[in-house]
Amino acid sequence: MNRFTIPRDIYFGRGCMCEVLSGLTGKKAVVVTGGSSMQKFGILDKVVAALKKVNFEVTLIEGVEPDPSVETVFKGAQTMRDFQPDWIIAVGGGSPIDAAKAMWIFYEHPDKSFNDIKDPFTVPALRTKARFAAIPSTSGTATEVTAFSVITDYSTKIKYPLADYNLTPDIAIVDPDLAETMPPKLVAHTGMDALTHALEAYVATARSPFSDPLALQAILMVKDHLLKSFHGDSSAREQMHIAQCLAGMAFTNALLGITHSLAHKIGALFHIPHGCANALLLPYVIEYNKAVSLQEYAKIARELQLPGSSPEEQTASLVQFIQDLNKQLDIPLTLESAGVAADIFDSNLKTIAKNAAVDPCTGSNPRPADAAALEKILTCAFTGETVTF
Repeated sequence: MNRFTIPRDIYFGRGCMCEVLSGLTGKKAVVVTGGSSMQKFGILDKVVAALKKVNFEVTLIEGVEPDPSVETVFKGAQTMRDFQPDWIIAVGGGSPIDAAKAMWIFYEHPDKSFNDIKDPFTVPALRTKARFAAIPSTSGTATEVTAFSVITDYSTKIKYPLADYNLTPDIAIVDPDLAETMPPKLVAHTGMDALTHALEAYVATARSPFSDPLALQAILMVKDHLLKSFHGDSSAREQMHIAQCLAGMAFTNALLGITHSLAHKIGALFHIPHGCANALLLPYVIEYNKAVSLQEYAKIARELQLPGSSPEEQTASLVQFIQDLNKQLDIPLTLESAGVAADIFDSNLKTIAKNAAVDPCTGSNPRPADAAALEKILTCAFTGETVTF
């Protein structure tokens, strides 16, 4: 039996955030956010004002770091247990929303440990204490519509993608006004994250007639709008905010692949932002996967109107399209050009590949990949060599 799950309600359009929050019913709300940008641009004040307008008592959990830690999650869960909210409102980039999802687990189930829920589909039932609304300010992770939460254990330097449909938010508020706060580099990284989500979802093992149209539409929208958004076009920002949400609805159901498995493992270790790591790795993974997914990649290339008279040529054009897009977005094409030192890379290669092999995303990659194969892909990604095996 297959399943397709998204939030019950997805609200979108400029200015929808305050309207939706002012329509919630409840008594207490915890608002979870990240660094200073939501405060700087007045977004956090608007969230709190909208909730207080309908008589919510509000407390804040601020300062969630990029790549949120297990410790941040447990600290936030304790704040929730002390306050007893009936709504959890997460606003900001992927990190505070992911952290808030994990906090939600331990708020409702204080007896659980991180080890209890780090494997896929081990999160117990939620919503006995609180419901969850997510408001993204970046156009990439789509965590507002997904069943995932990526949390980092800094003691092992491993990112764990928590995965369970219980984590899918009740409400997603996709207000493009928040996307206007992103600097160009963040537009680039999150936009390529969205493209990676859509491309991986289109070939993943759990893809379906429900997920394919969402993935393909997201890919087309990224082609049309990402560069314009990078250069500050407001209308393009709005379209990218929608595109990343479509990609999220696709991949939360179709699942992902080894681009994400590898990005999860190198991000914390080499301090490469997640979207940047995905963008860098994606061409090498397509070259590896084309042995079993050539027709799917060729169809994407045709939809993008890329050149080529055969599936092989069309897939090569798709790889070139991604690399050209990376160049225009100032994203490095190799791990070496991203600043990873050769000796550090060599000393960590086997461990990264071993950990990536057991990442949940590896199981849904269209072509099986063991640690040895992942080592070879990483080596190509370091040097810039074409994947030919």
